[in-house]
Amino acid sequence: MSGTGRLAGQVAVVTGGGRGIGRASALALAAEGARVVIADTGCSREGEGRDEAVAEEAAEAVRAAGGEAAATSADVSTAEGAQAAVALAVERFGGLDVLVACAGVMRDRTFLKATAEDLDAVWGVGARGMFVMAQAAARRMVAQKRGGRIVTVTSTAGLYGVLGQGAGAATAAAAYGLTRVMAIELKKHAIRVNAIAPVARTRMTDDLPMFASGGLSEETYGPAFVAPAVVFLASGASGEMSGEVMSVAGTKVSRYRVQESVGAVADDPRRPWSVDELAARWSSFARWS
Repeated sequence: MSGTGRLAGQVAVVTGGGRGIGRASALALAAEGARVVIADTGCSREGEGRDEAVAEEAAEAVRAAGGEAAATSADVSTAEGAQAAVALAVERFGGLDVLVACAGVMRDRTFLKATAEDLDAVWGVGARGMFVMAQAAARRMVAQKRGGRIVTVTSTAGLYGVLGQGAGAATAAAAYGLTRVMAIELKKHAIRVNAIAPVARTRMTDDLPMFASGGLSEETYGPAFVAPAVVFLASGASGEMSGEVMSVAGTKVSRYRVQESVGAVADDPRRPWSVDELAARWSSFARWS
């Protein structure tokens, strides 16, 4: 398997690769020839506990399918854990070409009920962890001087808000912003950075209303629908594309962007708009075309 495919000869690290979208992505990357390092602490959905067998079981699934894989339970939400995952890729497979930053935890509570500890747990993995992991990977890619691909994971909650997901939305919005910055700064090193905003039924989302009602099953909204998009962004199939957000919801694929309205400029550049003027002309400021 590792000798052929879109990613033949390349090495990928997949964080959160033990289960769900991460595991499906690791298998899909390996099927396209990548040698894969699966990083997963095996914690609960809420970020508690640890199970070293989770990463190893996913790596064994890759091997059983004919691919090459290594596993680590290093905590990639820390700089030390991120560096350890990169070091394992270099030690076992000789380098690093692709990072899929899929690790995350979830604590769904409405804004007034959420605690600072909830935010710390979700942010620590999905935002801070993404930062240190992507930084460790990018530094290795820059040193290799052969470019690379980074795929981050954001969410629709972070792009337009979802009830009960304040901590997750704040984290996902940070992931989007970081993706944009990396795309700008790493372009000169031929490192392409894109985000994916998946809508998929996994252990992380099983109790969300859209899935708990039973209307959207894993057969139509499972991780298998997201994995090909990860391969697309992680491979040359996406060309020079960078800084984009790709959404996958079952068989629907779309693109997200932040857009500024047309706006208006005052006649006198030395006089700020008055409050009354802002109120009177808001509709013209806010029009999209």
